[in-house]
Amino acid sequence: MNLSNIAVSALVADSVTKNVANAGLVEFFTSDDKGAGASSFRMTLPEIINGLRGGNAGIYGPTATKYGIDQTPGAVLMYNLKKNWVPLTVSVIAIPAIARVATKMLRKPIVLPANRMLKATGLDVKLG
Repeated sequence: MNLSNIAVSALVADSVTKNVANAGLVEFFTSDDKGAGASSFRMTLPEIINGLRGGNAGIYGPTATKYGIDQTPGAVLMYNLKKNWVPLTVSVIAIPAIARVATKMLRKPIVLPANRMLKATGLDVKLG
C-alpha cells in the first residue's frame, strides 16, 4: 500500500467534489442538511439520493429558474461542472504531477528513511 498514492487520490477526489458538487469530499458524503442554509448549487450525496427518490434535493426552485436549469441534482451538477471545468482540469492534472515531482525530489533525504522506519514497524505500507 502506497500512502502517497492514497493521499493523491484523496486530493483529486476532493477537487472533483468541490468543483462538481461545491462540497468537500468529507462534506459530500456526510452532510445531511438537505440544502438548509446552503446554496442550491451545493450538492451532497444524501441530497442526490433525496432527489432520486422524488424529493427536492435541497434545490430552491426560484434559484434554479433564475439560472435556467432544471430542479434536478443532475442539472445542478452539470451547471457546476460547466462553471468549474478549468480549475477541475488543472487540479486533476497538477496534483498527481506535483506529487510525482515532490516524491522524486524528496526521495533520498526523507522518503527512504521513512520507508525503512515503516518497514521496521511491520506494516506493509510505503510513502513513495
